[in-house]
Amino acid sequence: QVQLAESGGGMVQAGGSLRLSCAASGRTFSSYAMGWFRQAPGKEREFVAGISWSGGIISYADSAKGRFTISRDNAKNTVYLQMNSLKPEDTGVYYCARAVGSNWSRRREYDYWGQGTQVTVSS
Repeated sequence: QVQLAESGGGMVQAGGSLRLSCAASGRTFSSYAMGWFRQAPGKEREFVAGISWSGGIISYADSAKGRFTISRDNAKNTVYLQMNSLKPEDTGVYYCARAVGSNWSRRREYDYWGQGTQVTVSS
């Protein structure tokens, strides 16, 4: 059983930064790609960023490019999402997930999900 626990969310003004963390249990963390998704009120959960098991391949949604950075530390079983220049439209619950498929933008490619962490960006 894999458990994922997000942290680092909070309230920030537009233009500010937050760093989200996702700690994973288990010894197989380094074998899997990981992804970040977000869900705004009344909207579907959407892909934000994904990273391969080694960190050598990274993908971002267009909305995240140039502002967000995904990274991982396999020694710590943790994946991060550094978010800069935050906008009110970045508000939502952010989830990390473990990828078992290659199309990282699709939710069905993930088998385990965390409980999420709330990010609120005020204007």
